[in-house]
Amino acid sequence: MTKRTQHTCYQAALPSLSRYLELDSDFLAVLSDYPSPDISPPIFRRGEKLRVISDEGGWWKAISLSTGRESYIPGICVARVYHGWLFEGLGRDKAEELLQLPDTKIGSFMIRESETKKGFYSLSVRHRQVKHYRIFRLPNNWYYISPRLTFQCLEDLVNHYSEVADGLCCVLTTPCLTQTAAAPAVRDSDSPVTLRQKTFDWRRAIRQQEDSEGAESPIAVDESLFSYGLRESIASYLSLTGDDSTSFDRKKKSVSLMYSGSKRKSSFFSSPPYFED
Repeated sequence: MTKRTQHTCYQAALPSLSRYLELDSDFLAVLSDYPSPDISPPIFRRGEKLRVISDEGGWWKAISLSTGRESYIPGICVARVYHGWLFEGLGRDKAEELLQLPDTKIGSFMIRESETKKGFYSLSVRHRQVKHYRIFRLPNNWYYISPRLTFQCLEDLVNHYSEVADGLCCVLTTPCLTQTAAAPAVRDSDSPVTLRQKTFDWRRAIRQQEDSEGAESPIAVDESLFSYGLRESIASYLSLTGDDSTSFDRKKKSVSLMYSGSKRKSSFFSSPPYFED
C-alpha cells in the first residue's frame, strides 16, 4: 500500500507533518488573521494557504501560496490539510468560518475529525448554510455516511459524492479554499442590442383558452409577440397541463429518485438515514 493510500484511509496514526506535506495538494490553512489586526497588520490572513518550510517546535516557518510572503506562525493558528480536503486541527466553528469565506462555491467541502464523536470524522459542506454529516468507521476500517453504502477509504467516499448527491444536501464540487479567480468579463462592442418583450402571462392565456370556444390557439390574441416556434412550445405546454391542472393535489408527497450505488441504473426508495454531526 502506498503512502498516499495509507494516509487517505487513516488506517494508522497520523505521522509527522514534515513527512507527509509533500504533495501539491497538502498545505497549512490559516484559521485566523496572524498577527491579530489590533496588534499589527496581519502577515497571513484567514483562509490563506501556506507551504511548510520547517517545523520550529510549535511554530511553523511557512510561505504563502498566494502572496509569497515568508514568516513564522504558531501551530494553533493553522490547520493541516492533506489531499486538499482532509483537515486536521480545526473544529466545527472554524470549519464553518472557512466554508463561508467570500468566493466559496456551493458544494465546497472538507472532511475533519468529529468534535462530538471521538474516532469518527465529519463531512462539512456549504449549501444554503453549512451542513455537517457524520462519517462512521467500521471495524474493518471501511467508512460510510449512510449504512447502505460503504467505502474502503475516504478518497472513495469523496469521489462518489462528487458525482452524485445521493442524499446529501448537494453534490460535492470543490475542496474548501480551492478558489479560482474568475476571468474579467469581456464586453463585445459589436454585440447586438436585446429588446425586452412583454412578459407572457400563463394564467391569462389559460383563461382565454377556457373562455374562447372554437379558437385555434389559446394565445391567438398575442401571436404577434411570439415566434412560430415559441407559439408551438406554449401550445404544447398548455395541452399537456390543461387536463390535469384541476386534479393536481399540491399536498401529495413526491417520491424522490435516489442513486442506488450503480451508475447504470437508479431505483426509488426512501432517503437514507444520514446523521448530522
